[in-house]
Amino acid sequence: MDVIRVLLAILLPPVGVFLQVGLGLQFWINILLTLLGYIPGIVHAVWIIARR
Repeated sequence: MDVIRVLLAILLPPVGVFLQVGLGLQFWINILLTLLGYIPGIVHAVWIIARR
């Protein structure tokens, strides 16, 4: 399941974070980072998935 989350985190970072933590603070932070720049959103999403 983590492989699918990492792939989703690369393609659509907020979806990967949503599958990991739901609609929490980390999800909204990831949406903001993705809007500010796609790469920071990916890095944050992979970090959230790998951390848990």
